[in-house]
Amino acid sequence: MMLDPLFKPRAIAIVGASTKELSIGNVIIKNLQTYGYTGPIYPINPSAPDVRGIKAYKTLAEVPGEIDLAHIIIPAPMVPQAIIECGQKGIKAVIINSAGFSEMGEEGDRLQQEFLANARQYGVRLFGPNCQGIINSDPTLKAYCNFTFTYPEPGHISVVALSGGVGALIMQALDDLGVGQRLYASNGNACDVSIPEIIRYYGEDQETRAIILYTEGFSSPREFLETAREVAAKKPILAMKAGRTLQGAKAASSHTGSLAGVDIATELIFEKIGILPFSDEGEMVRAAMAFSSQPIPAGNRVGIITNTGGPAVIATDVLVSCGLDVPKLSEKSIARLKETQFPEAALENPIDVVATAGGPQFRAAMEVLLEEELVDSIFINFVTAPFTDTDAVAHEIVAINQLAKKPIVCNFMTNLALERFQKTMGILKAGKVPIYANPTDAAKALGALARYGLVKKRDIGRPEVFSGVDSAKARAIVEQAQNAGRSVLSATDVYTIFEAYGIPVASWSVVNNAEEAVAAAERIVFPVVVKVDCEEIDHKSDMGGVAINLKDAAAVRATVEDMQNRLGKFGALKFFVQKFLPGGRELIIGAAAERELGHLVMFGLGGIYVEALKDVVFKIAPVTRVEAGEMLASIKTAALLDGVRGEQGIDKGEVINLIQRVSLLLTDLPMIQEMDMNPIMAFRNGVFAVDGRIRI
Repeated sequence: MMLDPLFKPRAIAIVGASTKELSIGNVIIKNLQTYGYTGPIYPINPSAPDVRGIKAYKTLAEVPGEIDLAHIIIPAPMVPQAIIECGQKGIKAVIINSAGFSEMGEEGDRLQQEFLANARQYGVRLFGPNCQGIINSDPTLKAYCNFTFTYPEPGHISVVALSGGVGALIMQALDDLGVGQRLYASNGNACDVSIPEIIRYYGEDQETRAIILYTEGFSSPREFLETAREVAAKKPILAMKAGRTLQGAKAASSHTGSLAGVDIATELIFEKIGILPFSDEGEMVRAAMAFSSQPIPAGNRVGIITNTGGPAVIATDVLVSCGLDVPKLSEKSIARLKETQFPEAALENPIDVVATAGGPQFRAAMEVLLEEELVDSIFINFVTAPFTDTDAVAHEIVAINQLAKKPIVCNFMTNLALERFQKTMGILKAGKVPIYANPTDAAKALGALARYGLVKKRDIGRPEVFSGVDSAKARAIVEQAQNAGRSVLSATDVYTIFEAYGIPVASWSVVNNAEEAVAAAERIVFPVVVKVDCEEIDHKSDMGGVAINLKDAAAVRATVEDMQNRLGKFGALKFFVQKFLPGGRELIIGAAAERELGHLVMFGLGGIYVEALKDVVFKIAPVTRVEAGEMLASIKTAALLDGVRGEQGIDKGEVINLIQRVSLLLTDLPMIQEMDMNPIMAFRNGVFAVDGRIRI
């Protein structure tokens, strides 16, 4: 594979190898030696005869053998020439540990562009600069091309972290839990080899069962989305995102833009492609321990076995909060339990085998849950009672775990100061049973397994294509506005575009003065709404530019004349006259362009409440019918859409159609920067856009 020279190097050169014990050029060689790297190591040092007992060479050209990978640990100004020498030697991958490049300003960025151009000339892939490096724990290779200090045991979790500090934290946390690791990468400035490329490589690696990702942003969100979508379909990706994007710091003029100001794009990417998001690095690592050894559950139903009461209550609460179900067991299962458990045991779910239970009782309970059709996974509370053979219990848990029929997690409660219970824990760890020190951590780990199982089953479908759409007409309107130098479309433009996409709108007309407004209102039929139409006025309601429920010509005339007097200072005014539609539920649908991703589509409660309640949800366009339905169901006030206290519910099917039509509009017109439909009036039969705004 393309990144094999980086992750599977047959020979490694250290350009900038040093005899100083605590220098990076010395530590990397020490790590390769300590970890047991199986290939040749070539220190490059112009003055030292050897480094850490290994013969050193003055230049790369003097090295007699072929080299797959070179570390570069020299001052930044020397790096461009070093890359040329790597290319001339035939080296295919370089890890630049040196700093002093784009992270340091204009001169550093110039050096980075120079060595990147040199690398491309020779076909050299660059990892970094300003990075730690990689680790491959494969026993046949043992490549510790890194200057960190944790030597992971071989395993099936692969880690990629933009931040070396967080990456080292994750690696150490996994090691502390006794979880083996497969591959590790922290790529610093990532001028060439990107996180999406690394994730693709992990996805193709057969020994990687799950991937941990830490990032602070994506230089190419679309590349990440497309790559990670393919990998997440094959194996779980557990991800944590920290920081905010530029979008979060940018002022926005629309409701949608301001509500999407925080960095929600990353979490929407995770949701769309099935990545499991975490906000706590400890929880993410503990979940990875379960993924490293356990099968994915078929559903969200869990059976609990406990030999102590309180922790089972805590576990049940946490499991339910994680979306799992603790079902009643079948009569057949309860009958089997009666035959194998002590008389004082509780035989419902949770199954309390009591503190005196030994290996036979635990084994029998686990076998019942393995065969129980109403249970998809097994949660065990195991306290090491001093009057039981805890080793025998551990052996039985391991035996059932090795069958790999259903996932098992264990809350192992003990006193590790006692050598006896250290042995018990060793049996569980050797048997690849994920063990946790408290019920909450164990329950959350099982919850992550179940969540991924549901994600794997989720099929969002494909975006719908609607007949009767006149995309050419809409595009012509936008292009005309662009040619005229206008960034905010007029009401006539907006509503004509809506109609071109089959978006239902209340009857409307745009006029220049009071007389025309009266004539339009009489055609539309009273009552009507009058709104000022001016590019310089963003939020018309705030400026007194909206009047509703005007019931006669006199009211329309007075309203228009008043707006002319008060708002004429903002520029040329037009007036939007529209049929007044009272009594519906006010909703909002909007969109904001997101760098490289296209658009974020927003849905929620609209009208004057949108900024006050902020009860909105987002999806990445294109939005499918399934995703649109999820949007309606996931706002906090979703119950209002069905009607409360005698109110009628709304036509949710038409709202779902409307969201998809908006999504199609955005796909066809990518030059749209922000769009609001606020409010949309939703009724029991039908929905209507009664206010709209588009900025290009």
